[in-house]
Amino acid sequence: MPSPIDALREQIIARLTSFDRRQVPPAGGVRRAAVTVCVLEDAERDPYVIVIRRAAHGRNPGQWALPGGRLDEGEQPVEAALRELAEETGVTGVEVAGLLDDFVTDSGFVITPVVAFGGRQDPVPDPREVASVHAVPLDRFLAPGVPRWQGDLLQMPLGPSIVIHAPTGAILWQFAEVALRGREQRVFDVRQPHWTRT
Repeated sequence: MPSPIDALREQIIARLTSFDRRQVPPAGGVRRAAVTVCVLEDAERDPYVIVIRRAAHGRNPGQWALPGGRLDEGEQPVEAALRELAEETGVTGVEVAGLLDDFVTDSGFVITPVVAFGGRQDPVPDPREVASVHAVPLDRFLAPGVPRWQGDLLQMPLGPSIVIHAPTGAILWQFAEVALRGREQRVFDVRQPHWTRT
């Protein structure tokens, strides 16, 4: 009999396989990026997603994010997402479960979110880019009050001091709805706060 995490992985893979993903076609002048919604397991095999807090210097200082970044020349989104995951958190050898909708940011990036399972690993932040790595249990995504709205701004309150806005918050909301709940949810029109537009 499969363990709960194995059954969950198969369920998420099936949901993402059947998900009619919104893809922004490649075009000249479009800046591409990719992120990983990485599901790991703690010592009790309870699943969690890793989110990072960006270092105080560099792009988007201090902001909550998913491991990820720009595509290198000739790189594909999945390849870039997993490279950035390894560089920023030391997590490697993951199994890709599927992709969510491309998200077009106000700063002109097209972000491709990749959902992956990495088993039992201990993320280690690269201090050049990441201030800290945080574990968000999967049941937190399904808790009452997640998401919540402040006017027309989406907020994902995922921990005592973790409140994540779009674009990362929108990606995590779609992950919760599509992958965890099995619902159809589009997030392309979710508004971004002004401080995320760099």
